[in-house]
Amino acid sequence: MLRVTGVQKTYGKTTAVDNADLHIKKDRCTALIGPNGAGKTTLLSIITGLLKPEKGQVTLSGSQKDRREVIGYLPQFPQFYNWMTGREYIRYAGELFGLSRKVADSRAEELLAVTGLEKSGTKRIASYSGGMKQRLGIAQALVNHPELLILDEPVSSLDPFGRREVIELMEKLKKDTAILFSTHVLGEAEQVSDDVYMMKNGKIIMESTLADLKKNYALPVFLIETKGEIQELAEAFQGENWVEAVELDGGKLRIHAANMTQGRDGVLRLLRDTNALYTKVEAESVSLEDIFVKVMDR
Repeated sequence: MLRVTGVQKTYGKTTAVDNADLHIKKDRCTALIGPNGAGKTTLLSIITGLLKPEKGQVTLSGSQKDRREVIGYLPQFPQFYNWMTGREYIRYAGELFGLSRKVADSRAEELLAVTGLEKSGTKRIASYSGGMKQRLGIAQALVNHPELLILDEPVSSLDPFGRREVIELMEKLKKDTAILFSTHVLGEAEQVSDDVYMMKNGKIIMESTLADLKKNYALPVFLIETKGEIQELAEAFQGENWVEAVELDGGKLRIHAANMTQGRDGVLRLLRDTNALYTKVEAESVSLEDIFVKVMDR
């Protein structure tokens, strides 16, 4: 759908984006993740056309339109006219896109319903919560029926309730619209993304589907809770050649294994051989955050 090839952007001696390549696919939700200062916002600004790169290109396949006509964009720090109502703000955005007052009014009503703000459309934006404002920002980004919705850190400044509202909305929208969003809030990225790009120091250092990323980078982790002497049990596990790492957390022990089969058999064998008084043994699923830390530390 949209392809970024060899894009570079510098500010003085600082390279904000360094030879970046991305491929955003239709009907997919793509997460661009990385620490603060990685270059995510600069790259998104280039994709939207707000910034021009020194080299490289952004191309939209299957369309002769200017890509700005088919992209909806919500910046990291959206500015609202707090004296407006939500309905007035969306209508205003529609008129900026060239819609007539009648069509803009109709689109505003439609988008208030889509974003769950239909009961708040007549309220002034000043009274909106953080999550409501983000949903309103997404509503204005959808005014032009975009093929691609770009969201810059859509949940990073929100409380848990606001994050849930926005993520649930993104899960609904991705059924009909491709989404590209940047974030360093990895739990939320894991909930909604299909594809993942990792960015560090201006470079794309990893690209994968979320499923393949977990399959290729995940090492099984076994959680053990015990009533016995946990330090001795930890030392016993550290002597096993199939163990990658051992973590102690109060009365809990986490064993990182080289693979699932060795880990499962080895944990059960060692618990039996040491007569450990364990109360719980389970295999934990690896999180995107675990993988992110591992990739960033390479």
